[in-house]
Amino acid sequence: MNLESPTVTIKKPAQDTFEFLSNVKNFEQLMPENISKFEVLGEDTFVFALKGMPEIILKKKEAIAPNKIVLGAAGGKLDFSLTGDIKSVDDSTSEVQLTFNGDFNPMMAMMIKGPISKFIETLATNLPSKV
Repeated sequence: MNLESPTVTIKKPAQDTFEFLSNVKNFEQLMPENISKFEVLGEDTFVFALKGMPEIILKKKEAIAPNKIVLGAAGGKLDFSLTGDIKSVDDSTSEVQLTFNGDFNPMMAMMIKGPISKFIETLATNLPSKV
């Protein structure tokens, strides 16, 4: 299953956007309002939960400055990644698109497609005002 957020424009250089997304603590600012838990577990790992959903642990798996950040599932039964692709528009503007990629059985995919789509859209929508 591959889901993409809308591309958002950020009034900061690509390097600033990359540094913001590289710091896992900053993801708390991007979370939807229905978050019930957010805790940084380490320099590159955090756990979060949305109301009515199980806890998800994400770990920074890859960072290619200033264009790409990849977070992946750290444990649990589901294997997926959340990738932030950062493009430089000019010296003071960048664009970001988030992509969720996971390998799920058809029943699971059907159940989580809506909530995950809304989740990554919220993260992307919150980015321009937080970076």
